[in-house]
Parts: sequence; structure tokens; C-alpha cells
Amino acid sequence: MEQVNLGRSGLKVSRLCLGTMTFGREADEGMSFAMMDRFIDLGGTFIDTADAYSTGGSEEVVGRWMKQRGCRDNVVLATKVYSPMGPGPNDGGLSRLHIQQAVEASLRRLQTDVIDLYQIHRWDFDTPVDETMEALNDLVRQGKVRYIGCSNLAAWQLSKYLHVSHMAHWSRFISLQPIYNAISRSIESELLPLCEEQGLGVITYNPLAGGMLTGKYRRGQELPENSRLKELAAYHQRYYTDQALDLVEAFVAAAQERGVTPAQLALAWVLAEPRVTCPIIGARNLDQMNDTIQGLDITLTPEERQAIPSVPPGRWVGIDPVYDRRG
Repeated sequence: MEQVNLGRSGLKVSRLCLGTMTFGREADEGMSFAMMDRFIDLGGTFIDTADAYSTGGSEEVVGRWMKQRGCRDNVVLATKVYSPMGPGPNDGGLSRLHIQQAVEASLRRLQTDVIDLYQIHRWDFDTPVDETMEALNDLVRQGKVRYIGCSNLAAWQLSKYLHVSHMAHWSRFISLQPIYNAISRSIESELLPLCEEQGLGVITYNPLAGGMLTGKYRRGQELPENSRLKELAAYHQRYYTDQALDLVEAFVAAAQERGVTPAQLALAWVLAEPRVTCPIIGARNLDQMNDTIQGLDITLTPEERQAIPSVPPGRWVGIDPVYDRRG
């Protein structure tokens, strides 16, 4: 698998990133180990998790796998901070107190002494930007974190973080992790141009739109049991709309015409955006992973990509977790 620089940094990551949100929940430990083994066998190096995934369970699974395989030095390890990890008032957010507590907990669960990429999971309305950035800068100086990044930010929010770190000569974000797929293109209006101008890598998630673009959710059919759109209200609100269902029918037909699966075409569509550094692929089992990852072998010209059914540039279906968030 191709290795690319993450933004303007010297950090090299694989062209695909393995997401681990299902680890410790939909995927048991054995299946999670198998997917990580397969990813490494294919030349992948970049693994993304978060303290919030399975309330720390995902980090624990990744930590045990790295320890058993003895492969920590061969992995670029990314995790995130923000989500409440307990009932207390300081058990979440981006305050100095919580960041200091959260990084120590993540290091313990991951069984490592340093995190390669430590990302804020979202904007914190209750904490000043300079408090968050100084706390993250301290972690870099202490050697607990090598690089810092962010996720789920609007362009104005990202600009504030970049400005504060620049003025204070602190470590700056090297990457942004936003949603991006054929039915959610909000980042094209402001975030992609900003990241390109500022030299941030773009690590996109949800390339299959929570499974919508695989065609398993169809109009007039019951949502499958144990599916993401059935179990998670945020995903249902984000993707399950009449407009999305219409687009999915056309998208599946386009994949059939090309002789590929919808999952493969969905990944190829994201990869064909030159400002995307690496999409995150997630799966519940090896079959799903092996299907999706073959999208790496599909090359789309700009004209071919434009012809594939999608929402217009800069638009999205449902509720966008950044632009439709009010608090």
C-alpha cells in the first residue's frame, strides 16, 4: 500500500487508515485482531481509534493486539479526546484537566508510552481555544504525543485553533478528520480549501455513509437488525432521507455498470478527491473489509467521478454533525 505524508508534516501514513470504532462492540476481539492482521499484511500502517469507542474498549483491543504482535513500531497510532468518560463534570471536554487525565488513560489502554497522532474529537463550546492548544502543546513537549490533529470542526473553528497555535509558537494541527462521502460533501466548500492552503492532511471517515452506499438500506424495507442506522440515532438522522435513498439506488446501479461492488465504488470516489490524504475504512468483519479495500484498485478520472451519482459539491443529506450542530 502506498505511503504518503500527512499534510506538510514528515509523518508518513498508509493511503488507507483502519478505523476501529467497531472493535470491542460489533467486532469481538478475535475478529478485530484478524482485521488488523489483514490490514498490516496489505501494507497498511495507519490505525485510528478514540477513547470514546466502546468506552475505552477499542483502545484496549488495539493495545493488546500491538503487544501480542510486537508491532508497535510498525504502526502509526492515532486516538482522540473529548467525549465524556465518566459521570463527573471534568470527565469530558477539552480542558487542560481532562486532556491530561485522558491522555494518561489512553496510554494505559493502548499499552504504549507515546501516541503518534492525538486528535481533539470535536469543538468544545465550554473551553477557551488557548487552554486546549497549550495543553496539547505540553503533551508534545513531554513526549507523550508526537503530533496533534482535530476532527469534526467547522472552518472557522479550525482557523481559530491554527491562529492561536501560530501566534503562541505552539505545536499546530497537522490533520483534520471530517466526514466525506458521495452523499455528504460539506467539507468541499470551506474545509478542503483551508486544509490545502494550511497544509493539513485530510483523514476522511464514513466513506460508505454508515453503510448507506452499500445498498443495504432500501426504500420500503425494514432497517436490518444490529445495523448502524437502526442502532445509532445520529447515523439515522445523518443519512436516512428520501434524497439519500434516491441517490443510493442510482449509486448502486452505477457500481453494477462498472462491475464493482457499491462499497468499492464508494471508496474509490473518495480516493479520487486529490485533497484527501487517506480515507478511514471500518468494518464489522473480514468480508466487509476485504470488499471495501478493493476500492484502492479502482481509478476514476475527474469526468468519471463527476458522473457518479452524488449530492452537489458542498452539500449533504440529513443532519451534518458539524454544520447542523448548535451545542
